[in-house]
Amino acid sequence: MDKKLKGYTWAGIVFVWILGSLSHYFYQWSGNNVIVGLFSPVNESTWEHMKLLFFPMLLYSVWMLIQFGAARPCIYSGTLYGILAGTFAIPLLFYTYTGILGGHTLVLDIAVFLVSVLIGFWILYRCTSRCIGSISPAWNAILLGGMTLLFFVFSY
Repeated sequence: MDKKLKGYTWAGIVFVWILGSLSHYFYQWSGNNVIVGLFSPVNESTWEHMKLLFFPMLLYSVWMLIQFGAARPCIYSGTLYGILAGTFAIPLLFYTYTGILGGHTLVLDIAVFLVSVLIGFWILYRCTSRCIGSISPAWNAILLGGMTLLFFVFSY
């Protein structure tokens, strides 16, 4: 089973890297559509760029929950902790490196996103495979739903 979980984890990393990178432009491509702006960055703030990871990983996590939920109940905590760790790694890494260097560069901004995705899926995999920090599906939905609402509210 770990081999299957590992394969889904690597597929998720690639999925989030691709969809997250593309979603950087969705708002602009949509002609500044308000609905699209709820799920993709509407400006260049760090908060908005956290959406690059949060929503694609949330989408992929729903797929993982469907695939593994019954067989691996700890995937609920794994997805929650992974999404939160990856999402909050973005501002942590960004402000750390810009504080050290005194500014930002595109290459390091992209690296922050890629590393944050790796962190998120590593946490997801470890918590799921070792059954760390079990949480109920209801609490998982409430906490991730609350985070989603925060993104919606603070985007506008």
